[in-house]
Amino acid sequence: MAARPNTPLRPIIVKKVIQEAHGGHHGGAWKVAYADFVTAMMAFFLLMWLLGATTEKQRKALADYFAPTIVQTKQDTAGSTGLFGGESLVAVDKYPHEAGQTGTKAMTIPRDATGGPREAMGRDRERAKFQALAKALMVRMEAKAELRRLAPNVRFTETREGLRIDIVDDADFAMFAIGTNQLTPPANRLFGEIASLVADVPNQLMIRGHTDAAPWSAKAGTNNWRLSVERAEVSRQYLEFRGIAADRFSRIEGVADREPYVPSNRFDPRNRRISITLGWDD
Repeated sequence: MAARPNTPLRPIIVKKVIQEAHGGHHGGAWKVAYADFVTAMMAFFLLMWLLGATTEKQRKALADYFAPTIVQTKQDTAGSTGLFGGESLVAVDKYPHEAGQTGTKAMTIPRDATGGPREAMGRDRERAKFQALAKALMVRMEAKAELRRLAPNVRFTETREGLRIDIVDDADFAMFAIGTNQLTPPANRLFGEIASLVADVPNQLMIRGHTDAAPWSAKAGTNNWRLSVERAEVSRQYLEFRGIAADRFSRIEGVADREPYVPSNRFDPRNRRISITLGWDD
């Protein structure tokens, strides 16, 4: 049948559909999830390996490293004035333990590596022994006129390694003749009192020397590194001469001016000091 000449033609509509790529099976989110799963499995197998390759003591030490016991921050230095100045051995030390610290940070004392009740009791006994030793030294110093004025120069701090006894210079007291490793008479008497008390305990000893930042000329033939080590060694020799067995010294070292007592003034005389640490014996 012929089309009617006046009938309009229907428009032809073409629908174009664009298919987008799926990006590797519905996107890349699965890759992130799979990577997380592989990482978790790797951590799990590493943990299992550590549990099988370490002893109970080592595992406890690792756990304590990531969960230290934080000792409460205090404002004054332990033993800064008189007999501890109202503070205890675990009070925060105002001077820094590492170069660049301000000294206001709380001291961190990890729990005993083994963590058992017997080991904890041993550490408490050691702590009580250290406190008794520190008090005995201060009593002896207070009883002697030539040492009484040096009481503020002796500081006691409990650290991870044990009891640290710091003998600190000031404007009126110097342990060594300036620029040398020669002990002064007041320092001889003070070290003698320390030796007489330390000789009665079996703990190992560590000695560290510190200097200020006073510069040396090129012709001097020495520097603060060498001077700090020499002063630590002279301190060790003197303590041995006063009756401490040679095999009790586990380490001597010098750190020059890298751990200043007064970070704001590296030339301050208080930066010159000797640290004698009695190690834990439990």
